[in-house]
Amino acid sequence: MTKLNRYIGRTVAGSIILVLMVIVGLDMLSELIDGLKEVRGDYTFMAVIKYVALTSPGSFSDYLPFAALVGCLAGLGSLASSSELIVMRAAGVSTRQLVFAVIKPTLALTLLGLCISEYVAPVSQQIAESQRAVALQKSPTMHSPHGMWHREGPQFMHFNAVQPNGVLYGVSIFSFNQDRQLERNIFAERAYYIDDNWTLETAKVVDLGDKGAKQELVAQMPWDTGLSPELLNILVLDAKDLSISGLWRYAGYLSKQGLNAGDYELAFWNKLLQPLTIMGMVLVAISFIFGPLRNVTMGFRVFVGVMVGIVFRTLQDILGPSSMVYGFDPIYASILPIAICFVVGTYLLMKKA
Repeated sequence: MTKLNRYIGRTVAGSIILVLMVIVGLDMLSELIDGLKEVRGDYTFMAVIKYVALTSPGSFSDYLPFAALVGCLAGLGSLASSSELIVMRAAGVSTRQLVFAVIKPTLALTLLGLCISEYVAPVSQQIAESQRAVALQKSPTMHSPHGMWHREGPQFMHFNAVQPNGVLYGVSIFSFNQDRQLERNIFAERAYYIDDNWTLETAKVVDLGDKGAKQELVAQMPWDTGLSPELLNILVLDAKDLSISGLWRYAGYLSKQGLNAGDYELAFWNKLLQPLTIMGMVLVAISFIFGPLRNVTMGFRVFVGVMVGIVFRTLQDILGPSSMVYGFDPIYASILPIAICFVVGTYLLMKKA
């Protein structure tokens, strides 16, 4: 049985990896084509290639559940088409043993995906975004297509570019009073973080009062904020690109500021429950091979896998925003599609048995 487990594991794992390489390759090609539209100045063609390469680890973890579904359908489908599964069953191998033989390599790939998602993808994505933002920043003005906004109490902040070493470019700070009227505007060409303190460099300060506006140019001035370089490294990324620990920290930070952390809580649960998502997808694939897709062509199996993956992703995309609109816990939006996969897969397997 050990040799049989290895054979099934190699077949399924090889199919999953092949599908994942194709999907990630297509995604990288699409990103490269989109990036060519922004080539100008310091942002050269080689910079676009570097950006695409640095963002590829994130695509690996994002597409792993979909690749697991299609890869299992393709791998087990090839065994079914060559009647190998029938021979295994005739030799006394139970459906449960075959299920465990498929799940083992999938668990190994899931662990690899979690490690990449937690330790590799956020770092490489942050480096890619900061390098692109710095290269595309033509002049130290507030307007930047790749800048980001952040709110801290009565202050609204905008950063043109964030570097991972605690350096900001194009820092705009808008301070409002209790009547929501703008009372101060600060724009600094650069900000740096040393000894747990921020310093604004080449800052233009505009104070707005009843008697009009007063402008002052300051070479260096302290900046009191609760932001740290670690939090800024999180801020520069979309919620889906953050690590599980980063999502937890930033959601807590937003809650302390009295801000809505729904997007980050939803992304946190989606990433934390991704192993269950992959297992649910694999269970559905196995149930299809032993059930309705046992005697169909390989092309049809892949087509069904793609359709199931699209339905699953669409359900996630619908339930996620719904949790924020209707106010129910984001964990339910994440776990419901997974539960459906387990119910459908288990039902089909039990029906076959």
